[in-house]
Amino acid sequence: MTRRRPSVRPRRLFAVVAVVVAGLAAAALASTRAERRAADRPALALRATPSVGFAPAEILFVGELKGGADDYREFYCTSVEWDWDDDTRSEETYDCEPYEAGKSEIRRRFSKRHEFQLAGAYEVRLHLKNKNDIVTSARTRVEIRGGAEF
Repeated sequence: MTRRRPSVRPRRLFAVVAVVVAGLAAAALASTRAERRAADRPALALRATPSVGFAPAEILFVGELKGGADDYREFYCTSVEWDWDDDTRSEETYDCEPYEAGKSEIRRRFSKRHEFQLAGAYEVRLHLKNKNDIVTSARTRVEIRGGAEF
């Protein structure tokens, strides 16, 4: 009678399963970290008041960072660029202290008035920039109608 040796396949299968499980656990952990970072990231919203006007019209634009961490590093000490969609732009930069985690606070509100001279539909964009890189943007539309002529 021939005696069969135990197969080594179960050990290999166990090793493969262990590697797969470890990989899935690492992916889940990375996903959780990414979700946490995304939850800490503020969202930029932009609104115009009024959103419809008669030329020439002065419109107030307000951008707000909502939610997220107050010390979100990527948004700390950003410059602000307004693209008015009428072939003009405005930019603002700020002097800031060096960033300190848990202490430095991001600026959450950005406002600017702009006068539109001509009738048309304009898509105004607000960009927050870190050096030359846009870190977040928001946009809104305004409609400027032709003014009354006398």
